Amino acid sequence: MNLVIVESPTKSRTIQNFLPNDYVVLSSFGHIRDLPKSDLGIDTEHDFEPHYVVPRKAQPHLKELKKELKNADMVILATDEDREGEAISWHLAQALKLDDKKTQRIVFHEITKSAIEEALKNPREIDMNLVDAQQARRVLDRLVGYKLSPFLWKKVVRGLSAGRVQSVTVRLIVDRERKIENFKSDEYWTVEAELQKDTTTFTASLHAQNGKAIPKLGIKAKEDSDKILKDLEGAEYKIQSIERKETRRNPLPPFTTSTLQQEASKKFGMPSRMTMAIAQALYEHGHITYHRTDSVNLSGQSLSAAKKYIEKEFGAKHYFFRKFKTKSKGAQEAHEAIRPTSPQKNPDSLKLDSRQKKMYDLIWRRFVASQMTQAIFDATTVDISGGVYTFRSNGSILKFDGFLKVYPMKFEENELPELSEQEILELIKLTPAQHFTQPPARYSEATLIKELEKNGIGRPSTYAPTISTIQDRNYVEKNDQKKFAPTEIGITVNDLLVEHFPRIVDIHFTAEMEEDLDKIADGKKKWVPIIREFYEPFAERLAKKYEEVEKKMPVEETDKLCPKCGKNLIIRFGRFGKFYACSGFPECKHTDSLEKKQTDLGIKCPKCIQGDLIQKTTKRKKIFYACNRYPDCDFALWDKPTGERCDKCDSLLVEKFSKKSKAPQIKCSNKECKK
Repeated sequence: MNLVIVESPTKSRTIQNFLPNDYVVLSSFGHIRDLPKSDLGIDTEHDFEPHYVVPRKAQPHLKELKKELKNADMVILATDEDREGEAISWHLAQALKLDDKKTQRIVFHEITKSAIEEALKNPREIDMNLVDAQQARRVLDRLVGYKLSPFLWKKVVRGLSAGRVQSVTVRLIVDRERKIENFKSDEYWTVEAELQKDTTTFTASLHAQNGKAIPKLGIKAKEDSDKILKDLEGAEYKIQSIERKETRRNPLPPFTTSTLQQEASKKFGMPSRMTMAIAQALYEHGHITYHRTDSVNLSGQSLSAAKKYIEKEFGAKHYFFRKFKTKSKGAQEAHEAIRPTSPQKNPDSLKLDSRQKKMYDLIWRRFVASQMTQAIFDATTVDISGGVYTFRSNGSILKFDGFLKVYPMKFEENELPELSEQEILELIKLTPAQHFTQPPARYSEATLIKELEKNGIGRPSTYAPTISTIQDRNYVEKNDQKKFAPTEIGITVNDLLVEHFPRIVDIHFTAEMEEDLDKIADGKKKWVPIIREFYEPFAERLAKKYEEVEKKMPVEETDKLCPKCGKNLIIRFGRFGKFYACSGFPECKHTDSLEKKQTDLGIKCPKCIQGDLIQKTTKRKKIFYACNRYPDCDFALWDKPTGERCDKCDSLLVEKFSKKSKAPQIKCSNKECKK
């Protein structure tokens, strides 16, 4: 019997279907060993040797594997082909004490019958360079997290954490927020002419004066705009030149991990963690290739399959052979882009849930479109003279759809009337418009991932957990437009790290560390010297800063009284921001939200009649509605009250949202009332 071990039970079931009866496929359910949670787990005095343990949740899986191992003639480690997967295989070999002579390591980029059979024909040994690279990242992140976090507890507040990649990510968001706060807007004006030929009207924008182009901010004030309008009084609008040309638009490359996360965020509003979970399911069911990749490379087999599909479905005129070159730092060209395992498996042919279908459809269309012809547009540029001024109008019409037939993208068609040079046009009206330059936008999930990739911070597989972590830690939050803004605690922690541990949050240093990890994976560097080079000055600086840095969060006195014991309330700082606390702590443990975060609804409390209902927020940022006389009155609702009463039971009516409808439904707050 041959025992095949993978990480996931779904993956094991898919692979089992492709193998004969003398193969048994089992799952390790992820990592079988890890560093302990209770302590550092790294011997900093002896070459940073990690102390691995089998977590409690992994022990039953290890026991099952050991039981099955007794009947195995050969063990085949078939974990994912990246560094994490290689490390899982190595940990399995260590924990199960596998015999090298009876152990094989296989890798594949897609879970298909042909890919599995090919992998079994070409087994290899565990690649210790990849294992060392993963181990180095794990040790490095553990040293930063477990050494720096207690410093933040002592100098700011308990419960905070620092991380090598997460802290740099927070810095990007804080730096962007400060650029927005310090931005000084400039006023500028534009002038647009509405012109007519026969019965057709079109618009043209002021472009030049005396043949010299007017820059975007060239018209700085209303006085300048008014002067232009005065100069144009009585002007004749004559077509000066017409330029017609064909423009082409290329399809985008197939997806990498980063671009898939970005596009899913833009198109569907999906968080990166959800994107990766859905892609994981599609991969494990054999629908797409491996979803953790930074390469846009495509296999010869997939290119041939795409050609055959496109020519059959759309005709030869829509097919165009195309290969893409990866631009991201450290990309591994031996890997493939994310693509369907077969273009023949179109989205409608698979049984998927709604979210999986959305994701698969996106991946399938992007791959097929990458091998299709360009979209062709007829573009026209018309310059129109008006005295000493020149107005310009641009027209664009789609001539041939090409790849847009499969992968629709935004474009504007603007059809101009039939025009000829020296033709005189009728002016309908001139429209001046005031504008102001805008500050840089806050990061969305898509633009943040793009920025991380551009700067070489982390790797595609780390983006989703990093973004989740900085939100879970309350360092950043998403506003109503789903853009990231730093919280007060996030700014405080960032500023402390920038001042006292600038290397930890330095973008270039973090990117250089990623390059070193890549060199370890390539066998060009050893991991212990790299960790030592980082750790020794870091540990020395940390010890020094414990002595130098004072606690950052002073207590603020108030004249408010504690409703429980009557002592003065003070303002303290916690993981979730500022809050009221009793000065009699620890004897009195009363706390409350700051009043500025509470919205008075103008509704009397139905329970005590004396108090008013206010909007409050839990520590997890969940909104609820409660009496402002708490703790004397404990009335609270999760749903927002309307102020109206139920005509059946006289309870408050509330707004309830359902998954099917974006608009709220008005329901009774009394669960026993069916209104």
